[in-house]
Amino acid sequence: MKHVVIVGGGFAGIHAARELGNRKDIRVTLIDRKNYHLFQPLLYQVAMSALGPSDIAEPLRNMLAHFRNVTVFKGNVVNISLDEKIVHTDFGDMSYDYLVLACGVKHHYFGHEEWEEHAPGLKTIAQATEIRRRVMEAYEAAERTADPVERKKLLTFVIVGGGPTGVELAGSIGEMSRFTLSRFYKHIDPKLTRIFIVEAAPRILGPFAPELSSKATRALEQLGVQVWTSSMVTNVDENGVQIGNERIEAATVLWAAGVRAIGIGRKMGVETDRSGRIMVEEDLSIAGYPEVFVGGDQAHFAHHLEQPLPGMAPVAVQQGKSIGRNIVNDLKGKTRKVFRYTDKGQMATIGRNRAIVEVGNLKFDGSLAWLTWLVVHIYYLSTFRHRVFVLLQWGWSYFMFGHGARLIVNKEWRFYPEKKPGKQKKEPDEAGN
Repeated sequence: MKHVVIVGGGFAGIHAARELGNRKDIRVTLIDRKNYHLFQPLLYQVAMSALGPSDIAEPLRNMLAHFRNVTVFKGNVVNISLDEKIVHTDFGDMSYDYLVLACGVKHHYFGHEEWEEHAPGLKTIAQATEIRRRVMEAYEAAERTADPVERKKLLTFVIVGGGPTGVELAGSIGEMSRFTLSRFYKHIDPKLTRIFIVEAAPRILGPFAPELSSKATRALEQLGVQVWTSSMVTNVDENGVQIGNERIEAATVLWAAGVRAIGIGRKMGVETDRSGRIMVEEDLSIAGYPEVFVGGDQAHFAHHLEQPLPGMAPVAVQQGKSIGRNIVNDLKGKTRKVFRYTDKGQMATIGRNRAIVEVGNLKFDGSLAWLTWLVVHIYYLSTFRHRVFVLLQWGWSYFMFGHGARLIVNKEWRFYPEKKPGKQKKEPDEAGN
């Protein structure tokens, strides 16, 4: 039996595993830092309280349980020895006959990683719940304060980056403040919330057609979002952002400006682009190592294209399937097939009845685009249970203007916080001694 090791349980990794599932001549091991598959396109709705984490995540073992030849391990891959065909993990070394790398990406702060503390990104459930906590804490603090200057700062939100994630976050905050929160706060008017999108490029949603970008900008402005284009952020701190000589005082800053690949490619010593993505051949293998494939956000694929393929779920799904099929072709003695992406278009939602869709030469916006966005995202959810739950939640939110459980989960989980050296104070026992 050939041993296939898959690193990463995202869209590319999970679909590669499914293509190889229940084949008698193949043994598959999937390794991921988490024990679940995350539907990232809806992660912003977890951050905005529209959905819960369990609505968009499913345990990897559940998803692959009916494949007898697939084993799932939770762990970290430290490095890979390509010549020896060994994967080094934090729970031991593992040899392979074929390797599939689909590790995904992380946020890129362009050399200012210290900004992460003040401007969290949105790639994991933990980051989504932290963003939700910060947003809701800002409203709670604004409700308590009597200082108008402080209240204005607390009700100001800045999203750095005008891509789909930034636009969806801004639209959600605008919609939530206008239609949901305004019913529950007595001392503030959440409708006075100020929301800024700060984008370095000349327009937001750069990959979309200019006319769709303009329509998205107008839709955001109707929700009270101010769009600053051609504006480069030069500093981020706990009190806001600096944009050249201008400053926005804000209690909450969110990062949606850039990503870079997980750094395993550079550790391996293979060719990567400026973002750390691994350069791949037409069959998604690495030059000189035909047994090693790369898919999803970690792959730089630009063959016969003007620009490399973007980091989107449809790209990762198709690449995962192609990798799995080529491994099967190898074992059958057949010729590998080159990867060709079938472009299914792109879309972004701005809020209730507001979205834009671009499929080839077909471009449309408004309610029809929003319904299209809903159908596509429901279809791509991992299980039938998730599709039903999310559809019911969205239906309730649409007709009742609700916005889920706006729970604030504090970062501190201990009953007995760790005491700093030299400042320890004996706690009284239950008897008061």
